[in-house]
Amino acid sequence: MSAAQAGSVFQRARGRTLDAFPAGTPWRKQQTEDLQRVLGAVDREIPLVLVSGNHDVGNVPTAETVAEFRQTWGDDYFSFWVGGVLFLVLNSQFLHDASRCPALKLAQDRWLEQQLGIARERQCQHAIVFQHIPLFLRSIDEDDDYFNLTKAVRKELADKLTGAGIKAVFSGHYHRNAGGSYQNLDMVVSSAIGCQLGTDTHGLRIVVVTAEKIVHRYCSLDELTEKGLGGDLLELLRE
Repeated sequence: MSAAQAGSVFQRARGRTLDAFPAGTPWRKQQTEDLQRVLGAVDREIPLVLVSGNHDVGNVPTAETVAEFRQTWGDDYFSFWVGGVLFLVLNSQFLHDASRCPALKLAQDRWLEQQLGIARERQCQHAIVFQHIPLFLRSIDEDDDYFNLTKAVRKELADKLTGAGIKAVFSGHYHRNAGGSYQNLDMVVSSAIGCQLGTDTHGLRIVVVTAEKIVHRYCSLDELTEKGLGGDLLELLRE
């Protein structure tokens, strides 16, 4: 895809970037080089946003695994603006288990409070969060699971996000499509291009943000190859 075709669209790898777990595991170096080579073919004018996941920094991250990610791919949490929309990217592994890097989690917590303050102050039309581990898969009150954040963590974070006007959280990790809502917050969980753990086909989620709404649709690779984007999504992009 060229920048001209994409317009103001950016691409996001929702975490994780690799299959091999951090530093020293078999094939880690080779997988990193393979992915960098593939991503090098993307038009340089299209920003690529990487979201760290458990295979990037570990289920229990350390200062060393986070440093490796930052050196290889860039910041593990950050914010950016596109067309008046605020996007926040979180390192959700800190929310899962930061027992081996508490200072790093504290730094992200302080940064997030600052960013949410900006969202409240600006009262932006839309504010969106990307993180690897979902807040929840179906409901804010569901049981704790490997694929979601614990009840205490998810509820506290969800209240902070909704209080700042965040409209949606986009996540992966589950390798299946899922999602739900909490107050005015949509939790969107997307399946994978690669390894599927459910019945969803290999694909990706197309998200279109207009002044009035956030529209998203999971599309199989076959659908995109045969039909491209649906006419309704293309019409929204023209807006």
